[in-house]
Amino acid sequence: MVGNDWIWIIPLLPLAGFITISLLNKRLPHAAVSVLAPGVVLLAFLLAVRVFFWLLSDPNIVLSTTALTWFSSGGFSVSFSLIADRLSGLMMLIITGVGFLIHVYSVGYMHGDEGYNRFFSYLNLFIFFMLILVMGSNYLLMFVGWEGVGLCSYLLIGFWFRNQDYNDAAKKAFIMNRIGDLGMILGIILIFVHFGSIAYEDVFPAAANVESVPPIITLIAILLFIGAIGKSAQIPLFTWLPDAMAGPTPVSALIHAATMVTAGVYMIARSNILYTLSPLALDIVAVTGVVTALMAATIALRQNDIKKVLAYSTVSQLGLMFVAMGTGAYATGMFHMMTHAFFKALLFLGAGSVIHAMAGEQDIRRMGGLAKHLPVTWLTFLIATLAISGIPPLSGFFSKDEILANAFADNLSLWIAAAFTSLLTVFYMFRLLFLTFKGTPRMSEDVKKHLHESPRSMTIPLIVLAVLSVAGGWVNIPEVLGGGHAFSNYLAPVFADSQRLMEQHHVSHGTELTLMGVIVTLTVVVIVLAYREYVRMGRVPEPDEAKLRGVARLLNRKYFIDEIYEALIVRPLFLLSTVLYEIVDRALVDRVVNSTGGVVRGLGQAFRKVQTGNTGFYVFVMAAAVLLLITLKMLVM
Repeated sequence: MVGNDWIWIIPLLPLAGFITISLLNKRLPHAAVSVLAPGVVLLAFLLAVRVFFWLLSDPNIVLSTTALTWFSSGGFSVSFSLIADRLSGLMMLIITGVGFLIHVYSVGYMHGDEGYNRFFSYLNLFIFFMLILVMGSNYLLMFVGWEGVGLCSYLLIGFWFRNQDYNDAAKKAFIMNRIGDLGMILGIILIFVHFGSIAYEDVFPAAANVESVPPIITLIAILLFIGAIGKSAQIPLFTWLPDAMAGPTPVSALIHAATMVTAGVYMIARSNILYTLSPLALDIVAVTGVVTALMAATIALRQNDIKKVLAYSTVSQLGLMFVAMGTGAYATGMFHMMTHAFFKALLFLGAGSVIHAMAGEQDIRRMGGLAKHLPVTWLTFLIATLAISGIPPLSGFFSKDEILANAFADNLSLWIAAAFTSLLTVFYMFRLLFLTFKGTPRMSEDVKKHLHESPRSMTIPLIVLAVLSVAGGWVNIPEVLGGGHAFSNYLAPVFADSQRLMEQHHVSHGTELTLMGVIVTLTVVVIVLAYREYVRMGRVPEPDEAKLRGVARLLNRKYFIDEIYEALIVRPLFLLSTVLYEIVDRALVDRVVNSTGGVVRGLGQAFRKVQTGNTGFYVFVMAAAVLLLITLKMLVM
C-alpha cells in the first residue's frame, strides 16, 4: 500500500543516483552506471504506477507529505511539501516511464564516450528536478524544479563542451529561459500579494470562489505565461530550442521533446482556474500557440538537419498544445502532451539511431535508402511519423482531433490555422521520412559499407515507444467513435472548478465526424504529394542555399529572426556595454581608482626621501620641529 510518506521516495531515487554517480564518478565502472542510472528511474516509475492506481481508485484522493517548513518570514511561510493528484500522477508516469526508456537507449548511444558517467548523472538530476516541478505543492517549489531543469538543460546541451558552438547553444538556451523566468517570478510575487499565499491549496479555492474577477488575476496569468513562453519555446522566445539540438540525441528526446519543454503546458493546466477567470489571458495563450505552431511548421519545411526538423516540429506541436489550453480544453492539451511524448521521443531516438549508423551525419540530403539497412529504425520511425500526422487509429489522431474540434467550436479562424499547421506537419514529416529511408543512397561509399542497425539497448526502447505511439491514444477515444473520453474523465476532478465557471463550446457528432473525415482525407493527399515529390520523382533539396530566392530563402533562413534579434538586441547591448566599459569603467572609475593609488604612491616616494638613515639629520629635524612648535605657540599667544 502506498501512503502519503511514500511519495517522497519517487524524486529521491533519481537524486540518490545523481549523488552516487557524481561522488564516485571515475571510480565507478561504466557497467555499474549502466545499471544504476536506469535502475533508480525504473524504481521511481514502478512507484509512480502504484501511485497512479491508488489515485485511480478514488477521484477525491490527493496524496501529500510535508518534510519541513522551508522558511517563514512574518506572514509568509513556505513548506517543502509534495502532492500527488491525478495531474501530477500522470506527469510522474510520463517523466519516469519515458525517462527510463531514454536512459536504456543512452546506454548504447553513449557507449565509449569519455563523459559517460557524467552524462548519466545529469540525466538522473534532470529527472529529480522534473519530478519536483510537477509534485511541488506550491509555486515556489515548482519554480525550484523549473530552474533545476533549466540548469540540467544547460549542462546537457553543452555536454560536449570542447565544441564552442555547443557552448554557445547552451548559453542561448539558458539566457532565453531566464527572460521568461523573470515573468514567472513576478507572477508568483503577485500571487502572494493578492492571495496571501503561494500554496495551491490556498490559492486555487480562493480563486474559484471570487465574486468578481480583479484585473490582477489577468496580470498574474499573463506573467506566468511569459515563463511558459520561455520554457516551452513559444514565440518570441523559441529560437533556443532548435539550437539545443547540439546536445546528444537522448537529451533532445528527454528534455526537448518529452518532458522539460512541456513544463509550460503543465503549469497552465495546474493553474487552470486562474486562466479560466481571465478570458483575455486565454486568448493570448491561444493566439501565441497558433502563431508559433504555424511559424515553426513553415520553417520545418526547409530544414535539412534531421534533428532540426524534429526540433521545429516540437515547437509547432507545443503551439498546438497551447491552442488547446487557450480554448479552455485543458484535458485535451494534456492528452496531446502525453501522446506527443511517445511519438516525438520515438522520432528523436530514431533520428539518433540513424545518426549512429551514419557515423554522425545529420544532413538528410546525404542519406537515402536506409530502410533496408535499418529495418527496426525504419519501421518504428514510420509508426511515429504516421502518429504525428494524425493517421487513425494511432495516438496522434485522437489527440490532434480533439484539439481541432475544440478550436472549431471556439473560433473558425483558429481552426483553419491549426488545421493548416497539421497538414504542414504531415508534409515535412514525410519529406523527412522519405529523404532519410527511401530513394537512392546519397552517402559516401565508406559510410555505406558500415551501415548497420543499432544495438538492442537502442532498438528495444524504439519498439516500446512505437507500441505506445500506436495505442497511447486509445485511452481517450471520443464518444462519436464509441469511446467514453476516459482520459478526460480521469483528469476531470483537477479541472472541475474551471468547467463549472467556463462557458462550454461543443460541436455535434455529425460536425466532428465531418471534420475528422476532411482532415484525414487531406492528410492522405499530402502524404501522396510528398511521396510523389521525394520518392517517385526523387527530388533532393538544393545543396547550394545561396541560390534560394523569395519564400524559400525566407523559410530557409528561419524568417531571419535570429538576425533580427542580433541587430535589435544583441548588437545594441554589446555596443552599450562597450561604451560603458570604455567611458564609465576605464575612463572614469579606473582613472579615479588609479589616480588615488598614484597619489598615495607619490606621497610615499616623497616621504621616503626623508628616511636617509643619517642620525645627525634626524636630530636636526627633531630640533627644527621643536623650534617650529615653540614659535607657533608664541605667535598664537
